[in-house]
Amino acid sequence: MEMLLSTKGITICLFFFVLSLAAAIEIPLSVVQLPTITEQSHTQVAYPFDEDFTIKCEARGNPQPTFNWTKDGKPFDLLSDPRIVASNNSGTFVIQNRGIITNFQGKYRCFASNVLGTAMSEEIELIVPSVPKFPKEKIEPLDVEHGDSVILHCNPPKGIPPLHIYWMNIDLQHIPQDERVSMSLKGDLYFANVEENDSRSDYCCFAAFPRLRTIVQKMPMTLKVSRFKHANDSSSPNAAVTKANFIKERKPKLLIPPESAGSSSSVTVIKGGVLLLECIAEGLPTPHLSWVKVTGNLPKDEPETENFGKILKIDQVTAADEGTYQCTASNPMGRAKHEFHVHVEEPPRWIKEPEGGVYSVGTNLVLLCEAIGNPEPTIQWKLNGMPIDSKCKVQRPPFGGGRISAREISLTNLQLQDSAVYQCEASNKHGTILASANVNVLNIAPLILTSDGENYATVVGYSAFLHCEIFASPAADIRWTKDDSIEPLSTLRYELNKNGTLEIKETKKEDSGSYACWAANSVGKRAITANLDIRDATKLVVTPKNPRVLKLHSILLKCQSEYDSHLKHSFKLSWRKDGDELPVNSMEGGRIILDRDTLFISSVTLEDQGVYTCVATTSLDSVTAESQLIVLDVPDPPEDLQLSEHQNRSVRLSWKAGASHNSPINESIIEFEENRWEPGRWQELTRVPGNDTTALLSLAPYVNYQFRVVSVNAVGRSQPSKPSLRYATPPAAPDKNPENIRVEASEPHEMVMKWEPLKPVERNGPGLEYKVSWRQRGVEADWNEETVKKHSLTLRNTPTFVPYEIKVQAVNNLGSGPEPNVTIGYSGEDVPDAAPSGVSVDIVNSTLVKVFWFGIPRDRVRGHLRGYKVSWWKTKSMLDGKRHHPEKHFLTFVGDRNYGMIPGLEPFSEFRLTVLAYNAKGDGPESSPVVFETPEGVPEQPRFLRILNFDKDSVTLSWGLPKKANGHLTGYILQYQIINETHEIGPLNDISVTNRSTLSWRLSGLSSSTKYKFYVKACTVKGCGKPVTEEGLTMAQGSKGISKIPEAVNPTQKFHPIEALEPGTEYTVRLVTKNWVDNNSIFEDVIETRGRAYAGIYDGISTQGWFIGLMCAIALLTLLLLTICFVRRNKGGKYSVKEKEDLHPDPEAQSIKDEIFGEYSDSDEKPLKGSLQSINGDIKATESADSLVDYGEGEHGMFNEDGSFIGAYSGSKEKGSVESTGSSTATFPLHA
Repeated sequence: MEMLLSTKGITICLFFFVLSLAAAIEIPLSVVQLPTITEQSHTQVAYPFDEDFTIKCEARGNPQPTFNWTKDGKPFDLLSDPRIVASNNSGTFVIQNRGIITNFQGKYRCFASNVLGTAMSEEIELIVPSVPKFPKEKIEPLDVEHGDSVILHCNPPKGIPPLHIYWMNIDLQHIPQDERVSMSLKGDLYFANVEENDSRSDYCCFAAFPRLRTIVQKMPMTLKVSRFKHANDSSSPNAAVTKANFIKERKPKLLIPPESAGSSSSVTVIKGGVLLLECIAEGLPTPHLSWVKVTGNLPKDEPETENFGKILKIDQVTAADEGTYQCTASNPMGRAKHEFHVHVEEPPRWIKEPEGGVYSVGTNLVLLCEAIGNPEPTIQWKLNGMPIDSKCKVQRPPFGGGRISAREISLTNLQLQDSAVYQCEASNKHGTILASANVNVLNIAPLILTSDGENYATVVGYSAFLHCEIFASPAADIRWTKDDSIEPLSTLRYELNKNGTLEIKETKKEDSGSYACWAANSVGKRAITANLDIRDATKLVVTPKNPRVLKLHSILLKCQSEYDSHLKHSFKLSWRKDGDELPVNSMEGGRIILDRDTLFISSVTLEDQGVYTCVATTSLDSVTAESQLIVLDVPDPPEDLQLSEHQNRSVRLSWKAGASHNSPINESIIEFEENRWEPGRWQELTRVPGNDTTALLSLAPYVNYQFRVVSVNAVGRSQPSKPSLRYATPPAAPDKNPENIRVEASEPHEMVMKWEPLKPVERNGPGLEYKVSWRQRGVEADWNEETVKKHSLTLRNTPTFVPYEIKVQAVNNLGSGPEPNVTIGYSGEDVPDAAPSGVSVDIVNSTLVKVFWFGIPRDRVRGHLRGYKVSWWKTKSMLDGKRHHPEKHFLTFVGDRNYGMIPGLEPFSEFRLTVLAYNAKGDGPESSPVVFETPEGVPEQPRFLRILNFDKDSVTLSWGLPKKANGHLTGYILQYQIINETHEIGPLNDISVTNRSTLSWRLSGLSSSTKYKFYVKACTVKGCGKPVTEEGLTMAQGSKGISKIPEAVNPTQKFHPIEALEPGTEYTVRLVTKNWVDNNSIFEDVIETRGRAYAGIYDGISTQGWFIGLMCAIALLTLLLLTICFVRRNKGGKYSVKEKEDLHPDPEAQSIKDEIFGEYSDSDEKPLKGSLQSINGDIKATESADSLVDYGEGEHGMFNEDGSFIGAYSGSKEKGSVESTGSSTATFPLHA
């Protein structure tokens, strides 16, 4: 070997030498060769119902062989009979089934010959059966006496086996057979002894030949059985029969084999065949047959007997079955025996057959032929179908030099003319076998049988096989090269097979390219090319991997694949479960849906568990990916509950755990049911951890138990097991006393003692009662006792709210429970009889005060103190001195405390306040009222803000008084600033209005066509309140027009005239809701009035009397409607009118309550369809930073038990109408 460096890379060179390659493949038909028989017939039956019979003989060779036939060893001319139809270039011929064809029966042999030699077929036997028939004969009746033996002979005609014989009557009813009456293998009917009921005249033998489709019947036979009578016998018939039987009784005698055969006989059977040994005996009583093997090895299995023990049958006979077999017929009178000497022989079979092949000139050859059989077969050699004398030396001609013996032929220095067909024939009396060996001596250049330019493809990692099938003599040397290299391929990944195929193992992408196969011998050389493409291997992943799914849940398996784009047309996906392919369509009514790369299973069952395999196949590779679906479910119920270790207070319960369904059992719950107190109700007794399947159960006395077990895993609980047997425990005294002893609310001079009664399983025995003991605490006295059956006891005439010591003990018929514990309880309560004293008030701010008081003495509470209640009410306003109707409010302060915070008071007002104590029975007396005044506060928001008139640089604002001044007004603060649609704002300008009676103001110096936001808030000495806001747009520069106050329109009107408009002028007309708080239009349009030319049409209409009256009526109705709406509006509907966020809240605003601008509404009108939705907004301010713990509970808010404040106070709402002047440019106010 040597290594060379080329432009294509490093190639490792290695020459492959392949010997005897030509002998391993079939010779191409284009090469000169001996004839070879390729197809022939074997034994054939010429059935009479067939139209013709075909005798086949086909052969190949070059030149094309010619065919000759022999029949029974003599030449047979296919043209000798017109009924023979021969085939061209074939030895096959057809015999037409016309006339008598028995002369065609015989053994045929076919010979195929060309110039090189002759091939010979095996013998072909043609059987021409005759139609089987029973001879027409008259069968004389057979008269016999009772007890005689009889044979009815069938003698069936000859025919093609198998032959089936039946004995029947004329009605085709089978003749009953038994140990006394039976049929032999030849078909004769044997009677060991006859009885009177055997008499009949229609014994018929039927012979059936299935292959001939023929059943033939023998003439009926008559059998008469007469009763034996002695000449002097005058007894009854029964006595005659008994006597006859006695006289006829005899020992057995063998009918088959007959006595003439002697005491023994020889039987020969073919190895592999069926051995049938038959013994039939006559005698009275009926003999019994038995079999035994006298010599030789006993069979492995007991021999099978048939026909009521009269036939011994051995299938598949071997040499071990050879030996002596004995049959014995016996009855009480004696016995008869016969021995069968069984010899096993076999036809010839090959040990070594001669093998032909292709040989080159000058080589040597040895043909071997060995066969065995019993008797030993004789061997005969033939050359081209002609016998060879084994005694002479083989010389050319007719064949090359060599020697011949019975078992081999040796040839040396073969030449082209030594090509011939050698036949070896082995024969004995059981058959003949033939083996042929074609010796083809050739001298030709290599022939490459694989096509040139073949294209191959495989995927990365797989093996590639490039074929180069060669035929050559002498054998050719073969080598493969790649691309432009002339060096042979080597390395461990390349392997050259004997047939010339190149195997490339574990292919890589760089293995793609062009390959060449070179073949050469001493006569010549040839080459072909092959192209190899390496594709990407297919990859699969199934997700999720090994999922665990709860039963009845769903799972989606996804098969993700990658494959070479060149293979997309052959790419296929399929799914398998546990190796079995799943159908493409949905299964089980759509529960399992398979859609190419997805497998969806809904309502997963335990049967769905298994390994799911995704299989991807292409024309080049096949890969799989698996995912094991694990179905989780609750365990199966436990089984086989057993009780053991029975004790008074315990028993051991054992069980077998059910299947855990892939989730281990965490614990077992043991439940019980008793049938005395609560039959049918199952209760939990105990729990056992893990996989334990036994537990020692602690039991209560006087309970008739029944147990069941529930297994628990991570999925859930199993169904309960079947109940165990019942187990009753004996009664005992109580183990425990009642719990939760208490004294509940009662009348002032009563005490009601209560407790939790014992559960049924805690009673421990019959006659359960409760012994109650009590005495006043701190008083030296004996215990008072009373026994009751219920779980409460009421004592009367007790002092008010006095502590008692109480004990309750359980008692039943078997004794008392343990010594009970002492519980302290109080007798009945009464309302407090004293009021708090020292009540005082500290003013925190205008809406919040702090109240102090001294609590009442404990003995005056007369019960458990629950807390204190503070009540207050407003008496008058300090602003106008007006007295108010008392409207009481209260707050509750839980627990024993002496102060509290009172929020939500009205500023600048006078109030009165009282405090009382309370307990469970009710409120005590109130303290004397305390009078206090709240200081001034900041005013509320002005009622409204309106824009009355717009000009290009000025605007007139009008506002209303605040609803509540909360003090003496000192004036107003007016503010404004520029805003735009992007929410950018200008600086805030302030104007102080010190005259508190001023409710309008004209602002000047504004910019034209500019949007402004205006704020107005009222002020007292305490500061200013929340502002009211409005937005508006000034007029454009140079615009003119007269604004008009909006006119009221009846909701039922279909139209409304607008008067006093200028001709030829453009107006904006807007229809809004009458309160016009949110400035949202129902309708808006721009119109232009007609010019002067059209004005004459309407001149003078305003001077007409009817028009003036109509206008007055409309004005009156409008005024009335507005009045009604104003009154109903003040009664209070609420609309949500959201202002834009207040850009500058007043930092001086101090209030504990949240004031909310609500929704304004007329009670008789709903918002019209299409109107814009109102916007809601909240403005919040705080007044006090005091701890909320100081606030109590009352009708104004919600408080926790410790008095902490958790509520909110809602302010009242005010509404008003809006008016505005308008112009031809958009000068209507825009509400924030």
